[in-house]
Amino acid sequence: MKLIKRQDDSVKEPVITIEYIKWTEELDNISNMIEGRRASIAGYGKDGELYQIRTGAILYFEAVGDLVFAYTKDSVYEIKQRLYQIEEELKGSDVIRASKSVLLNIRKIQKLRPALNGRLYATLTNGEQVMITRSYSKDIKGVIMAS
Repeated sequence: MKLIKRQDDSVKEPVITIEYIKWTEELDNISNMIEGRRASIAGYGKDGELYQIRTGAILYFEAVGDLVFAYTKDSVYEIKQRLYQIEEELKGSDVIRASKSVLLNIRKIQKLRPALNGRLYATLTNGEQVMITRSYSKDIKGVIMAS
C-alpha cells in the first residue's frame, strides 16, 4: 500500500481518496476509521458467548420476531438491540435498510436482480439471497450506482 499526501489550498475541507483493485478487510477498517464509524458490534454466538463482530464482516442484520440476528460469512449472532437502534448507530455506513426486517451491508452485494412488483434480490458474497422491498430498492440502486 502506498500513501500520497498533497496540500491543496483551494479545497474547503480535507478529502481522502482510496484507490483500489479489490476492496479488502484492511481497506474497510481504514475507511471505518476515517469516517468515524462504529468498527464493531456486540453479539452472542450459538455457544452463548459474547463476541465483538466487525461491522465490515456483517452481511446483513435481520429481525425475526423480537430477536435481531447479524449474519456473517460463516456465523450467526444474536444482537441485543432493536433493528432501528442498529440502523441509527450505523447511519452513514455501508449498512442500509433493505426491508422492514433487514439491514443490508451494500459492500457485501455481489449482484442485484429484479423481482416482481419493483422488488430486488441481492445475491451476497456468500451466495445467499436477500429480498429488497420496493420501497427501499430505489435507494439501494442509487447507493450502488454511486459507489
